[in-house]
Amino acid sequence: MSQYVILYLGIINVLSCILFSWDKRAAKNGLRRVPEMRLHLFELMGGVFINWILMYTIRHKNKKFSYYAVTYLLLFLWIAAIMYRKNIFFIYA
Repeated sequence: MSQYVILYLGIINVLSCILFSWDKRAAKNGLRRVPEMRLHLFELMGGVFINWILMYTIRHKNKKFSYYAVTYLLLFLWIAAIMYRKNIFFIYA
């Protein structure tokens, strides 16, 4: 992968981590929440990897099916895109 892609993914994952953690803190303290669509937007942009980990480490949104279904779909799509780009498919026709 290009160094710019890795840098981009690093930055977007840090930003996604901040938003996701803020939403967890806001939920606990009754503050204004981060809209789920914004969290999903950051996942779509590449922050899905850290959000997937945080769902289980800080126990946030891991029981809400509608949220984690979209997160797992985006995770699958990102992994498939990376595998396609690297030509790492295990299906030979």
